[in-house]
Amino acid sequence: MRIGLIAVSGVRVWNEDLVRVGITLPGFLRRSEIIASLPSLGLLTLAAATPRRVELEYVEAPAPDALLVEPGRFDAVAISSFSARIKEAYELADRFRRGGTKVVLGGLHVTARPEEAAARADAIVVGEGEPSWPRLVADLARGELQRVYDSRPTPFDLSDAPIPRFELLDPDRYDRLTVQTQRGCPYRCEFCAASITIAPRYQVKPVENVIAEIRRIKGIWPKPFIELADDNTFVNKSHSKKLMRALAAEDVRWFTETDVSVASDEELLRAIRDAGCAQLLIGFESPSPAGLDGVETGANWKAKQLDGYRRAIDRIQGHGITVNGCFVLGLDGTGEEAFDDVLEFARETGLYEVQVTVQTPFPGTALYERLRRSNRLLREDAWELCTLFDVAFEPERMSVAQLESGFRDLVEKLYREDVVQDRRTKHRRRLRKLARTKVVHTQGGGS
Repeated sequence: MRIGLIAVSGVRVWNEDLVRVGITLPGFLRRSEIIASLPSLGLLTLAAATPRRVELEYVEAPAPDALLVEPGRFDAVAISSFSARIKEAYELADRFRRGGTKVVLGGLHVTARPEEAAARADAIVVGEGEPSWPRLVADLARGELQRVYDSRPTPFDLSDAPIPRFELLDPDRYDRLTVQTQRGCPYRCEFCAASITIAPRYQVKPVENVIAEIRRIKGIWPKPFIELADDNTFVNKSHSKKLMRALAAEDVRWFTETDVSVASDEELLRAIRDAGCAQLLIGFESPSPAGLDGVETGANWKAKQLDGYRRAIDRIQGHGITVNGCFVLGLDGTGEEAFDDVLEFARETGLYEVQVTVQTPFPGTALYERLRRSNRLLREDAWELCTLFDVAFEPERMSVAQLESGFRDLVEKLYREDVVQDRRTKHRRRLRKLARTKVVHTQGGGS
């Protein structure tokens, strides 16, 4: 039996003005290109849970037409996609099914919209893939494929996760590989559409398992750059310190996303630096109280951190770890002043990098349901607009056109080459100043 693992990758931005501006702004395009080029860790993990007697092929499909659907090439395909590309993934599924190939769909979008996905597939996987996949493959081999494999009643223990089949990838295609060190998140941000939507229980992967995955990657890519594919890497501080101590011995450079609380633990910051961290992406979301109020729906945690934002950036970058500050435009409670607020915050705090996105109502999120109930979605199935850069809803305190134009103007101001270089120059100067200060204190000179 031969199974194709098909990743419908990449994201197309629909806002023509933003596309035009983006072509001339490498800083804006870089993160989008990185996200688009990351392999599907979910498919590689399913590959590892597949009996070795089954022949597997991993295929990137940046566009459905880029993949030649050859009759008989695969007995079945498992297709993975972002919400923004799910309609194209459905078109590809239709083409495979017309050719007699069985189609399995799974992932975040399918879990959020199972009935929609089931209409375009022979089988769907709802929730985490690991508990259901071995049974699905066995049923497929017997010719007894079921319509729905729902793993939600069977919580998966992340310590049992197999090492993804990284060897299925083309080593020349990727400039970074992903490793997951935990799943879920204890916070409940209204807009979050990460692994929390399929794995509501927060848990960590044993450190030895993470290191085994990194060593497997190093066996293929001698000097890899790793992206930790977590919702919020440093939530569990004790586990994080143990992980950082182990990672320090592996001589790899890496990047991850976390929350601002990492700045409050000096021991952890030193461990992160010594473990080879290149950069932390932190979701600040907004520099104003109005924008943050209610974003985290549990205890309004995000809003309570605002007063410490500047100190946190200073402390993290003072350890030589650059910060990529992420901000969301179009949050309820904010109007057109939000664009200048973000621009000024970036200038004043000396952030090394800035990432701006548009508030996006992904299916399955609390944000989507709230906007749907209040009739503020432009369309209930506008999945193609879930790019993080297109507007799919009616903002509270400005028009769609104002959000689009304000976002475009902010992008132009933030990502001009001279502005990017200025941020980086200031960061280097600050590090040199800190280094001189430390030398003075070490010698007993300062006060």
